[in-house]
Amino acid sequence: MNAFRQLLKASGAHPPVGTWISTASPIVAEAMGHAGFDWGVVDMEHAPLDVMGVVHLLQALSGTKMLPVVRVPWNDAVMVKRVLDAGATTVMFPFVQGADEARRAVAATRYPPEGVRGMAGLSRATRFGTIANYFRSANQSIGVIVQIETPQAIEQIDAIAGVDGVDALFIGPADLSAAMGHIGELTHPAVVGLMSRAVQRCKALGRPVGTLGANPEAVAQYRAIGFDYVAVSSDIGFMMRGAQAAIAALRTRDTEHVHTLASGTQPSTT
Repeated sequence: MNAFRQLLKASGAHPPVGTWISTASPIVAEAMGHAGFDWGVVDMEHAPLDVMGVVHLLQALSGTKMLPVVRVPWNDAVMVKRVLDAGATTVMFPFVQGADEARRAVAATRYPPEGVRGMAGLSRATRFGTIANYFRSANQSIGVIVQIETPQAIEQIDAIAGVDGVDALFIGPADLSAAMGHIGELTHPAVVGLMSRAVQRCKALGRPVGTLGANPEAVAQYRAIGFDYVAVSSDIGFMMRGAQAAIAALRTRDTEHVHTLASGTQPSTT
C-alpha cells in the first residue's frame, strides 16, 4: 500500500505535519528529514529542481522518517513518468481545475490499461529490476494528490474528489487568495471561509484534504477548520526566519550597547 495513504489513515486526531523542500539541496533535505516532520514536498514547480535532483533528494530522504511527496511542475504525463521512474511514490499535481484534469493526472501514474505510464524495466522505481511483479502492483502503490487553487476549482471539488485514483486534495492558500483578489492575504476571512467550505465538502465525500501555512499560528487555524494533513513553511523559510531573527537580536543588542555608553553607564559583562 502507498505509504502516504497509510500515513493519512493512521493519523487519527493528529494531522500529519509536513513542510516544503524548496532549496533543491540533498543536504538540506536530509536535515529537514531528521527534524521530525511526517512528510515533505519535494518541489519541482517553484524550485530549481530537475529529475536527477529529484533522485538525489529522494536518496537523501530515504534514511529519514519523512515521507516524500514529489510536486511536479505541471500535469504532464512525460514529467510524471520520469519522476515515477526516479522513485517517487506519491505525486502532487498543481492547479487541477476539474474532473477531466484529475483523471489525466491519475492516468499519468498508472500503467495500461488503467493509464498511460510508459514501462521501464530497470528504473530506480523497480529497484533496478529486482522488485518482483512491479508492473502488476505499481498502479495500487502510487499516491495522487491534486491541488485546488482557485474558486472555480473549489466549485468543482465534488467532481474532482470523486475521480477514482485521487487519494487526497490539497488547498493552495497563496494562489487561492490571489485568485480571490486578496493577493498575499492568505488568512483573509473570505479566503479562510472558502477553504473551510472546501474542507466540509471533502469531509462529506470522505476525501482527505490538506494545506500549507506560513507559520505555526496559521497552521493552528487550518487545523481548527478540520484539515486532515498540514504543512508548515519550507526549508528556506525556516532558514531565512532564523537568520533574520538572529540578525535582529544582535542589532538590538548593539543599539542597547550604544545607548548604554551614551548614558555613561558601564555595560554589563554578563
